[in-house]
Amino acid sequence: MSVTTQATIANFGGKLLKLAHNASTTGCEMKFNLFLPPQAANNKVPLLIWLSGLTCTGDNCSEKGFFQHGASKKGIAVLYPDTSPRGIGIQGEDDAYDFGTGAGFYVDASADPWSKNYKMYSYITEELPKTVFEAFKDQIDSSRVSISGHSMGGHGALSLYLKNPGKYKSVSAFAPIANPLKCPWGEKAFKGYFGDDWQKLGAQHDSTELIKQWKGGPLDILIDVGTGDNFYKQGQLLPENFTAAAKEIGQEKGVHVRFQPDYDHSYYTMATFADDHIDHAAKYLFAYSPAIVFDLLTVTVTVTAKMNSDLDLAYLGATDGVSSAFNNDNHQFWQQKKAFESIPNIKLSRSLDHGGNPISHPQSQSTPQRQAQSSVQKTQVK
Repeated sequence: MSVTTQATIANFGGKLLKLAHNASTTGCEMKFNLFLPPQAANNKVPLLIWLSGLTCTGDNCSEKGFFQHGASKKGIAVLYPDTSPRGIGIQGEDDAYDFGTGAGFYVDASADPWSKNYKMYSYITEELPKTVFEAFKDQIDSSRVSISGHSMGGHGALSLYLKNPGKYKSVSAFAPIANPLKCPWGEKAFKGYFGDDWQKLGAQHDSTELIKQWKGGPLDILIDVGTGDNFYKQGQLLPENFTAAAKEIGQEKGVHVRFQPDYDHSYYTMATFADDHIDHAAKYLFAYSPAIVFDLLTVTVTVTAKMNSDLDLAYLGATDGVSSAFNNDNHQFWQQKKAFESIPNIKLSRSLDHGGNPISHPQSQSTPQRQAQSSVQKTQVK
């Protein structure tokens, strides 16, 4: 699974790496781009996987989408895979823009002659991330991964997220093919890759069908569609079908489709709203669970108290369920009220220590699907 670096490009204070490896899943060399933000020089950073649309490679969005701008500020790595195997030599694979080369549709083909190499679902969900995590184990945190995409890649992002609850921290999409079973692009791809079973197997990769089966809890999906998008007007995207399916299962509040007036299907649209999608991913990539908050605070208190040193409350998030169930032996820490007042969505509740003296504990005021932002406050622990 060795990765070769073909180019290194300075970008927004970080580095855009053009990479390649021999993939066993697709049976060919696969190229991809990886943006490492400046924060990756000193700390592990989370990863956003970006899936591109028809005809694209890993270069398109990394050169024109401006995702690195927001990612560099938030400290998020961005992975840009290719959209299909290349150079396989299957007759007809280069004949059309919407099937074969550049149009893998993020599925594992089951029909010949495509089934041997066209396994983009397995490549994106398993082999590629494993390869990247091994090659960049000191820069990327494999436990924090989100996914996003455009058009065919938007279909890929939504379907991979819905098929794998818990695998990705968040999902968003630009102009996704949201109901491929019902549009010309999707029907052509599914018939070609799945053969006679295209409707049955296609339903397993159709986001509108998948969301009807969702059991993973409250959703928070961000989708942008331009009203000037000709493919939207032609019925290739069908976001209304997706939102209707979400409503069927009571998840309509978790699917946020923003119809952007006059915007089209191009990278101008993505460049305009890229920061919003980075912010959406960051909300979950930098969120801590209650258990992690408990552990971080307890360990931090113990160590800093023993060292009699400054306490730096950096990157601590508050989530629902954070309560006052902390170790009262560390009550000196809770008395440093100003430190906790500086953390968004945290309030201080009063309780008693072992000696019956009032002490302060942090308690979350977060609402579902909203996480506290990072805050840094120094206080002296005596």
